[in-house]
Amino acid sequence: MTRHRELFIGGKDVPAADGRTTPDVDPYSGGLFATVAAAGPADVARAVAAADAAFPDWAATSPAERREVLLRAADLLRAREAEVVALMAGEAGGTAGWAAFNVWLGAETLREAAAAVTAPRGAVLAAQEPGALGLAVREPVGVVAGFVPWNAPVILGVRAVAAPLAAGNTVVLKPSEQAPLACGYLIADVLREAGLPAGALNVVSNAPEDAAEVAEALIAQPAVRAVNFTGSTEVGRLIGVHAARHLKPAVLELGGKNAILVLADADVDHAVDAAVFGVFLNAGQICMSGDRVLVHESLADAFTERFVARVAALPHGSPAEPETVIGPLVSADSARRVAALVRDAVAGGAEVLTGGGEPDGALHPATVLTGVTPAMRLHRGEAFGPVCALATFPDDDAAVALANDTEHGLTCGILTEDAGHGLAVARRIRTGIAHVNDQTVADEPQAPFGGVGASGYGRFGGRWGVEAFSTTRWITLADRHAHYPF
Repeated sequence: MTRHRELFIGGKDVPAADGRTTPDVDPYSGGLFATVAAAGPADVARAVAAADAAFPDWAATSPAERREVLLRAADLLRAREAEVVALMAGEAGGTAGWAAFNVWLGAETLREAAAAVTAPRGAVLAAQEPGALGLAVREPVGVVAGFVPWNAPVILGVRAVAAPLAAGNTVVLKPSEQAPLACGYLIADVLREAGLPAGALNVVSNAPEDAAEVAEALIAQPAVRAVNFTGSTEVGRLIGVHAARHLKPAVLELGGKNAILVLADADVDHAVDAAVFGVFLNAGQICMSGDRVLVHESLADAFTERFVARVAALPHGSPAEPETVIGPLVSADSARRVAALVRDAVAGGAEVLTGGGEPDGALHPATVLTGVTPAMRLHRGEAFGPVCALATFPDDDAAVALANDTEHGLTCGILTEDAGHGLAVARRIRTGIAHVNDQTVADEPQAPFGGVGASGYGRFGGRWGVEAFSTTRWITLADRHAHYPF
């Protein structure tokens, strides 16, 4: 029997106001995995009203109680690993290893948020008047609208709610149409079981054709005070415009065109291992995936030979098989989009070193290209699939210029056996994140996570996430009467 989920509003599972539903498709089989309620603007208004009503009590909940809810949720999420593996395979084609990592990091994000509940915030200010005390006090903003993508559904679903809840806010979550169970309803189930009060978290799924209308309606609701969005740069620009129109702060974590640099003093075998992982984890469908591998020309032959051989041997197939590394993309349309990028590059003179060709449904082979030029769409556009472009450079200046030749600025990986050399290069690359002697895909819940340029603005993670979803008030307290000039 096909599973079904209603909207989650005010602590209850409720159908959409007009009774509509929308399918949730298995990308590997092409069959129906589940159905979910399809919300419209009226349902958004209901969800925001529930969150707004729950806000005063949740904001007034003691730090110890809030922390305990988040810690219980972390334990409950870990206990659901088998369920998450099945959900991520069925909704988004995620492999078992990727799903297990989602569970681990999601749980750690909840624990980090729990720790942030009681972390010191605010400041005592030096007042100008004698006998006066000035305070900078951090307070929750109110209702937060969270938008979650499908590619790392549990990690990003948890990230969208953990810091806002830790700060004392309530949340309305709009999960991706392509993984509404894993990135929305699963998170709500875990927190509900952990004791989160009714209305503190609400989930509204929608049909793909209604996405823009639902998103705009959610941001426009007067009770929504802040927005967080993780997804493509194209959609992020629209979300940012809507938030700005209503004068609401937003945290936007968008796409990347990330480079992995293999410097002249890198260990070639380690560099190959790192690049294979950084490019092809989750079939390249991660905002941090390495689209470009830049190799010092002195290492180019040795690196290319070993890298291409490793990529050609990566197991492709069903996400249900434990040995699969390259599972399906999120949809057959996505696989066709990636194949079109490769065809365009080949037509312009790029060479396929391995992979290429037409996809098999949602499966696209792991592909390595060389000779990609600025005239090709792949040069600028985020591949978001199992594809990378190899290029060489003669020196550090050229490597930095190549790495910075993009409007994006999320992350980079710099492979070298000299930490000082790597740090010097890292300081010159315009990204929000840089990893020396590692690849691009790395995430830790206590670290400030986010990009620059077309990769967005604002930071998730640790105290930075809590600060993003709270506001600073200036409060003064005088112990004597002031003198006024009139």
